[in-house]
Amino acid sequence: MSGASDFDRTIAFCEAAIQRLRVHRHPAYPRNYEFWYTYATGYNAALNRAVNETLDRDPSISEADLDLLYETYLSPLRLSERVDHVGSRILTEIAEVADVLKDARKSSDDYAATLQRVSAEADRLGPVGQALGELARGLRDTTERMVDRTRELERQLAASHDEMQELHNTLEVIRAESLTDPLTGLANRKFLQGALEQNLIEATRGQRFSLLIIDIDHFKAFNDNYGHLTGDQVLRLVALALKQNAKNEDVTARFGGEEFAIVLPDTPLSAAAAIGERIRRAVMAKDLVKRSTGEHLGRITVSVGVATWRRGDSAQSILDRADSCMYVAKRCGRNLVVAEDDARAMEPAAARVA
Repeated sequence: MSGASDFDRTIAFCEAAIQRLRVHRHPAYPRNYEFWYTYATGYNAALNRAVNETLDRDPSISEADLDLLYETYLSPLRLSERVDHVGSRILTEIAEVADVLKDARKSSDDYAATLQRVSAEADRLGPVGQALGELARGLRDTTERMVDRTRELERQLAASHDEMQELHNTLEVIRAESLTDPLTGLANRKFLQGALEQNLIEATRGQRFSLLIIDIDHFKAFNDNYGHLTGDQVLRLVALALKQNAKNEDVTARFGGEEFAIVLPDTPLSAAAAIGERIRRAVMAKDLVKRSTGEHLGRITVSVGVATWRRGDSAQSILDRADSCMYVAKRCGRNLVVAEDDARAMEPAAARVA
């Protein structure tokens, strides 16, 4: 009976999700289906509240709205943050309970010692005192057993705390690995997406930001000529140039393949373009040597596109503008930095080049 009711209930959720996809004309990608299925279940109250508020403003939810809501309420990054938060709370509560038990054990120890003194003094008061002494000794024995049980519970709590701390540390490692590009050590696309969403929120509060997209020129040909190991060396070299020219609060990421990105909080377009120019010069100044043979392979260059936050931006819209500027730099001869206020960026787009 339970299996049948689960079937009926989940099919109803499925149909409700598909109906929402149709109404809002969202492609039936797994992520979009997950979004509307979760909404249909009502299990994520914060998501449903945010969706309903969005629908109150506009009867149709755009792709940009869906992206923002998904990243805020459903993305794996947010989930790991929530798990981490719960883990931290459990560790704190275990420590607090352990402190209470420690205080209780100390009080019980003091009480047992007092009963021991009372029983010794009562024995000297004759038959009535001896009866009182026996009663005190019984209470003392019971208290001592309670102290032993409390001490054992303290040990168990300490072991649980250590296990939780180990799990907490493991989660930190797993999360860091899931958000890091293993080849370059930079943030990966998932982390970049989260950083963009956070900066979009900060921008609405007055802290604007800019974005660089950096692409290695002729990387495919370089890879084909010298092999993937040397290609990996080039990627690490460019990543190093990014790290050396970024501030601590900037987010440097490998966006995909030979493409990189830097999110620059509290940085206007002109300053972001200057950082892009420093990176371009730093990369061009490095003489590449093939490690296996010592052969000098010459120099590599990058093309850089620069965009800055505009009111109403989504993560995708600012990425698209920076990407378009980067391809303008490619069309104009490569090894260039092009910002979105550059006259060349306003010309009609042509075919993409490497």
